[in-house]
Amino acid sequence: MRAAVRYLVLLFGSLALVAWGASALFNLQAMEWAQRDVAARARLAASAADPSLRQAAGRGERQLLNNMVRDERLMGAAICSPSGRSEIASDGFPASLGCRSLPEEALRVGEEGWDRTIAGPSGATHLTVLPISHEVSQPPRMLLLVHDMSYVDRRADTTRRYTFLAFAVVGLLGAAAASVVARLSWLSWTAQLRMVLLAPFKAARVVIPRRFQPLLSDVRDLVSTLAVEEARTESGWTPERLKQVLQRQLGGEGILVVANREPYIHERDGAGGLRVVHPASGLVTALEPVMRACSGTWIAHGSGDADFEVVDGHDHVRVPPERPIYDLRRLRLTPEEEQGYYYGFSNEGLWPLCHIADARPSFRSTDWERYQQVNRRFADAVAEEAAVPDPIVLVQDYHFAMLPRYLRERLPRATILTFWHIPWPHAERLVVCPWARELLGGLLGSSIVGFHTQAHCNNFMEAADRLLESRLDRERQSVIQAGRETLVRPYPISIDWPSRWADATAPAEQCRAEVRRELGLPADALLGVGVDRLDYTKGIEERLLAVERLLERQPRLHGRFWFAQIAAPSRAVIEAYRSLAERVEALADRINARFGREGWRPIILARRHHEPPAIFRMYRAADLCYVSSLDDGMNLVAKEFVAARDDLHGVLVLSQFTGAARELTEALVVNPYDLDAAAAALLAALDMPLEEQEDRMRSMRTLVSELNVYRWAGKMLLDATRTRRKERLASRLSPVAEPR
Repeated sequence: MRAAVRYLVLLFGSLALVAWGASALFNLQAMEWAQRDVAARARLAASAADPSLRQAAGRGERQLLNNMVRDERLMGAAICSPSGRSEIASDGFPASLGCRSLPEEALRVGEEGWDRTIAGPSGATHLTVLPISHEVSQPPRMLLLVHDMSYVDRRADTTRRYTFLAFAVVGLLGAAAASVVARLSWLSWTAQLRMVLLAPFKAARVVIPRRFQPLLSDVRDLVSTLAVEEARTESGWTPERLKQVLQRQLGGEGILVVANREPYIHERDGAGGLRVVHPASGLVTALEPVMRACSGTWIAHGSGDADFEVVDGHDHVRVPPERPIYDLRRLRLTPEEEQGYYYGFSNEGLWPLCHIADARPSFRSTDWERYQQVNRRFADAVAEEAAVPDPIVLVQDYHFAMLPRYLRERLPRATILTFWHIPWPHAERLVVCPWARELLGGLLGSSIVGFHTQAHCNNFMEAADRLLESRLDRERQSVIQAGRETLVRPYPISIDWPSRWADATAPAEQCRAEVRRELGLPADALLGVGVDRLDYTKGIEERLLAVERLLERQPRLHGRFWFAQIAAPSRAVIEAYRSLAERVEALADRINARFGREGWRPIILARRHHEPPAIFRMYRAADLCYVSSLDDGMNLVAKEFVAARDDLHGVLVLSQFTGAARELTEALVVNPYDLDAAAAALLAALDMPLEEQEDRMRSMRTLVSELNVYRWAGKMLLDATRTRRKERLASRLSPVAEPR
């Protein structure tokens, strides 16, 4: 009702404004016409009376002038001498408009005369000055006529009233007609819309009008979005619901995942048998539950020394070993390829380039050539595995920046979603790479490029804008290059929920007792934990220095607090990583030598690979977990710790330089470079009351349960299916050349 009233007020206000403008324009035009008419009549009257006026002026007779002003619109007449003195005037001539009031130019007029309209309080008057015939040797006398123009104002008032009335009538009739037409159109439109929406459920083929195609596309997009929300249950997304949604969207078609790291590694054990290892990788942690839910093929580098002993003739092996669900396709890389592509360009070049840490990137042309070569090999493998001409391919991480372009050449209709698991640097830093433009161009072969945070999306678009000939669509958040659009989207990664590793782990109290017994700690020992690969971006040195600062300031913790650092070896062939391992070990020894005493060495450094069950036992046994990354896209250790603590105890101390810090705001967020603040946060975690621990952990567990890996995968895959559907429709609607 209020909207209708506002509409009517706006309508009539607009009509009133238009009417006022129209009447004002008409008034100006009417005044101009009246002035022309008065001037013409004055000249005609003066011409007819000219001989008599000359004689009347000579004899001083005013009767002739009185006869002239009998017209009600002529207020007075006067004859002025050449010097501007009034010689004779009609009875009642306005004194204020006499000959003396005329300007100089009025007394020097030519045969055409002089005119002017004067506005007054009682209405406008019009003065006309015309010369009277005279001897050539003498200057002429002037006839001054004063006309009443108030009738023009009266006509204007009448016109204004009728104009307003006319516009009001037209407005009412227009509103009534528009309402009737709108009602009829709405009935027709809803009938056609109902036909369009019910078309998929009718046996007969329904021809959909072209004007409804955009609307139908939007409705389909909305249905996809609702499908995403439908996948949510009371405990968040689940693998079963994700599988159901993707079954409807993909019709049972599996997806193709490309990643350097494989989810299962087959190695020889010391006894000559085989063992299956789960790599320490956040990427595997996130993607492996998704593949369990929706099946497909995972294409990866076979890095285990027994990997190719268990594959079939096409280098496939079904995984997981305990209950095979999807295929793992392994690629064999030569030592030269692995050195140049993985250790060289990827981890000595791109990794330090994309992370703000104390490491200098190294770029070598030979590494770049190997990187391109391996990317082409993976593109060939994807093309071999594709069962349809337009598969959905998930390309994972910085190892495959060129793969989307190479894959686009082999499968032009593929829907390629590339997810970059590490930070994307600012354009000023990116140009350090000699092949920055090629990397951007390779990634723009994707249909969608995903990052953990919006900030990384912004950095990518800025780099494309500055380094390439491309166009940015800020509204759609996309990059258009060579006529092809690539969407840029944030997809914050997460972990599975409920966690299968947490479900398989003993209760927290049991883990607490077992871990303390295994480590030789007293039952009441305070235990902190850090879990990382040995990588310089993880801030392991800063973490141990913060523990040292804590022990300096809190002697009461001596003999009571231990910090266990699980550090899985990583990329040991790279000098920066070997040096880091040596520094971390030396630092742990120094702290233990400084503070340790019999029965207490505060730093427990475990430099070996741990399987997920052992890590989750440590999570549940710890009083705090410190994640001190110096630069991290997300960091799933923080979310794993939260998932493990179903007892609601334990405190997460989290670096502000992780993507997880944007979500887990109930953690104690610190700057890992600020050792004093980090030590204070560790102390606050150890002294935190159980009630506050429970409040914080409960809130974080709710968030991780809702924003779990199935939601991450669901959003990405539904965006990919939506993009593929649009591209399929576009290919059908595009003109097809007639056969010759």
